Amino acid sequence: MMASASEALSRDVRLYVFRRAAESARVPQPAQIAEALRRPLPDIQEALKQLAAGKVLILAPNDGNIWAANPFCAVPSGFRVEAGGKTYWGICIWDALGIPAALGTDAVIRAPCGDCGQPMSLEVKDGTLAHGEGIIHFAVPAHHWWDNIGFT
Repeated sequence: MMASASEALSRDVRLYVFRRAAESARVPQPAQIAEALRRPLPDIQEALKQLAAGKVLILAPNDGNIWAANPFCAVPSGFRVEAGGKTYWGICIWDALGIPAALGTDAVIRAPCGDCGQPMSLEVKDGTLAHGEGIIHFAVPAHHWWDNIGFT
């Protein structure tokens, strides 16, 4: 079965967003995507809405910019990931751990303790948590994360 034009554009947008995020440590925004794919901005915005509805990425409230293309966060957060000579951001510790997995590289993750706020450091080496201090706690069960992804 052949993909519709809308589905094909959504696929192209998804691939561009994730490739750029992985390569540059920056999540591209709608205008940049439109320019790169040589498509009208309204078409890109519609594709992003479809991707967000499918939980492929998260749009910022009220403006349609990409907040996150999990595991990559578009804005600095408390979950900093140093990998491949670049600084990435995750929305949460789960995404921060997902960045080295997505990149297939070693990383150092710096994040605050969710309980006391003290800095923590985790090291991922050869796909394994090689060093970590503290406890990772998920206050919301994974099957409820998308109930309110901004809170989770």
